[in-house]
Amino acid sequence: MADQATDAARDVGAVPKDWLPGLIQNAKYDIPAGFILFLIALPLSLGIAIASGAPPIAGVITAVIGGIAGSLLGGSYVTINGAAAGLIAVVFGAVNGLGLDPATGDVDLLRGFRAALAVGVVCGVIQIGMGLLKLGKLTSLFPLNVVHGMLAGIGIIIMAKQFHLALGVEVSGHMIHTIEAIPESIASLVPNVAAIGLASLILMILWGRLGAVAKFVPAPLAVVVIAIALAELLGVEDDYLVAVPTNIADAYLSPDWSQVATPLFWKFVITYVFVASLESLLTATAIEKMDPWKRRANMNRELMGNGTVNIISSFVGGLPMIAEVVRSSANIMNGARTRWANLFHGVFLALAVVLLPVVLNMIPLAALAGMLMFIGFRLAHPKEFVHAYKTGKEELFYMVFTALIVAFEDLLAGVAAGFIVAAIVNAVRGVRSVTADAEVIGTGEKITLRLRGSHGFLNFLSLRGKLDELPQGRALTLDLSGVRYIDHTVHEQLHDFEAEYARGGGSVHVVGKDELRPLAQSPVGAMRAVG
Repeated sequence: MADQATDAARDVGAVPKDWLPGLIQNAKYDIPAGFILFLIALPLSLGIAIASGAPPIAGVITAVIGGIAGSLLGGSYVTINGAAAGLIAVVFGAVNGLGLDPATGDVDLLRGFRAALAVGVVCGVIQIGMGLLKLGKLTSLFPLNVVHGMLAGIGIIIMAKQFHLALGVEVSGHMIHTIEAIPESIASLVPNVAAIGLASLILMILWGRLGAVAKFVPAPLAVVVIAIALAELLGVEDDYLVAVPTNIADAYLSPDWSQVATPLFWKFVITYVFVASLESLLTATAIEKMDPWKRRANMNRELMGNGTVNIISSFVGGLPMIAEVVRSSANIMNGARTRWANLFHGVFLALAVVLLPVVLNMIPLAALAGMLMFIGFRLAHPKEFVHAYKTGKEELFYMVFTALIVAFEDLLAGVAAGFIVAAIVNAVRGVRSVTADAEVIGTGEKITLRLRGSHGFLNFLSLRGKLDELPQGRALTLDLSGVRYIDHTVHEQLHDFEAEYARGGGSVHVVGKDELRPLAQSPVGAMRAVG
């Protein structure tokens, strides 16, 4: 399907005009794509907000602002902005941590969410600063399998917590307690609610195998429609249904700044900034490769756009926003050409919230839990670990080690631990400097980039700078004969560079080592499960 969309787009020829000229010329492509994205984003946005401990409407607010403002301010062309499953663990931790009353041990979710809104505002300000400092190459600083481990850990958290909600049971507490409570939740499940949760999960698993039906009806929409019918048939009580305000003005919540001076507040600021920025930049990088016209995103502008939208969203009661890979890839596959598809998807969401709140309040919570369990499994899918194993035992260790600490201890601690372990391995392998040993030879039509020594994620930023300085359209020889060690992250980045340089009219010939081949999933595959 993606290949067909790409071929069709290439048949058009010229790169579509962006901004106002593109709005009119590409409306017949971008409006239908935006409508399909709205159908996908609406139930997912509600489910992600609920799983994050936030009011359900908060996820839709994010998607509306991310779609409308993100399309105008961002640095990419066909990415779709909104709340994503990859941020559930981050926001849930902030809401519960900042809402905790130390004296009683009780959690005030509203107080915690309002404090988390303040975290979102500060996160946005920092993201703007990062863009101004041209830190858009942030993704190059982290080993790929540590990032994959982070996503897998988030997937484990999502599955464990949503399992109980799919049965109609509320469970809170540490991850270990959440898992230990599974037998008790099964024993005390609410039958009609659990039936809807199970049906929703099965539909998400099987929907893609239904051929033509699945092509034209998004799985989340099918799940919601069928779940609403089942809820009416089975007499599900209102306590187990979504609750959004019938008057959109009632959805407004302002940030609570009372905890801004606490260490816990700034811990979550760092976590927000790290995860939101990293996921957005990875998504923008992945979608570049899917874009039929191979347009390059301005990553620094993407950071500034994300930061601005996060400030706006957090000031009015929305979740943090990122560029989201599932909806972005669906955007391309459904024929979108410009950033206006993102805007149209935001407009359709806004209309739904204003015109259809009664319908939204008929959606069973268990249906959204079933959808998120499916997404969580895709994030932590066994094949991701198999891919890591194929790249080497140390890469698998990075992923498993990071995933376990993220799931059972803390997200930021997990990523930091994975980074430190990978850095130690890099050092043992001979990567002792952040400056890459690379030399450019020749100035004519044929040039050589000669690498020597050891190359890992720790010195890839330096190497990336040299790659960016190479003249385009030349016959480039990448000489690896003097290289002792290349880690998986640099291997993948060099492979991506080969394709990137070829798109600019040049060619790359690798000597001294076997031809570079991707050993694991590309960023598209790595990020595709983030709902």
